[in-house]
Amino acid sequence: MIDLKTINDHVRATCMEVGAFILNEAGRFSKDSIELKGVNDLVSYVDKQAEQKLVNACKAILPEAGFIAEEGTETLRGEEYNWVIDPLDGTTNFTHGLPIYAISIALMHRDVVILGVVHEINRNECFHAIKAGPAYCNDKIITVADTQELKDSLLATGFPYYNFKQMKQYLSILDTLMQRTHGLRRLGSAAVDLVYVACGRFEGFFEYNLNAWDVAAGAFIVQQAGGQVTDFKGDDDYIFGREIIAAGPIHQEMLSAIKEIWHNQN
Repeated sequence: MIDLKTINDHVRATCMEVGAFILNEAGRFSKDSIELKGVNDLVSYVDKQAEQKLVNACKAILPEAGFIAEEGTETLRGEEYNWVIDPLDGTTNFTHGLPIYAISIALMHRDVVILGVVHEINRNECFHAIKAGPAYCNDKIITVADTQELKDSLLATGFPYYNFKQMKQYLSILDTLMQRTHGLRRLGSAAVDLVYVACGRFEGFFEYNLNAWDVAAGAFIVQQAGGQVTDFKGDDDYIFGREIIAAGPIHQEMLSAIKEIWHNQN
């Protein structure tokens, strides 16, 4: 059996090193370096080089594992273990000089996440957890907020930057939740949104049209911090299903509000 604690320590150290590289590049980054993968889907040499560094390190940490990585540096899937890597979650923030972006790394055993690390680079906060253990921010145990009702909550979300077919339903959800909460925030990094739920800064997070590397680590950390994570139907298809709701005690109330609008209008 693999030693998750030792692996977690190595991943955290790797994130610190690669995070320092990203922060250094932020100080001299030029928008001329931006490339487009698709409509409004930005990438830069920083994403690519950071992912290569992370892939190389993860290969050394657990050689038998495969990869699901955003920039496609390594595409070989493992039979038992797979790393799920986003080298720079919040690329648009990074390219515009907004200091909210993170490295996100999860380790999956078959179809189950067993380790998650999200390193928020600018605040130097490393959120992490392993299977059967608590969630941490750096070395401090964290838990989701104990807020019991939606009316007392602050929520995070994200807006789609392509595939606008379901915008009518999504705007209806925003309209409803704006009126039933303390407000909505859009930080531009799903990984950061999720770990902020895990440590109680947000009571909940929801978004659609996300990829596995956006949510795998952060969702796992929310769960280990005592929260609940589902898709918009209330099922477990949130890593590859492109819909996610993550929250503490208000999860059911969030789910009911979102589910009624999303699936009645689809």
